[in-house]
Amino acid sequence: MSTEQRLEQNKRFIRNHFEEFVNRKNSAVAYQNFATDFVDHDEPDGESVGPEPAKRMMENVYIKYPDIHVTVEDAIAEGDKVMVRNVWRGTDSSTGKKIEFKGFVLWKLSDGKIVERWATITPPTETD
Repeated sequence: MSTEQRLEQNKRFIRNHFEEFVNRKNSAVAYQNFATDFVDHDEPDGESVGPEPAKRMMENVYIKYPDIHVTVEDAIAEGDKVMVRNVWRGTDSSTGKKIEFKGFVLWKLSDGKIVERWATITPPTETD
């Protein structure tokens, strides 16, 4: 496989991860996509190791924003990393108000698994 093909494959993997983990609300995919020693440098509760904290975090997001949906606006791959710019939209279950927040996420891949994550996310803002 050429370098360009591998980079495209990595971007597809990350796009599919967002689709399954967020949009299809399949939290169990964490066990498939994350390495057992996955390190999330920017988990809301602090740095975490393993797929379980990410799985629990997304399950809480599914409750808070039952219609949560993420759109990957851009994906850039280099070496073993994929950077995405995305927009999240949903309805806050406690207020009924539509929200939107944006983020940049840098993923590091190894042996077909996500091994590290860094993220910057804007605070949710209400939308019409």
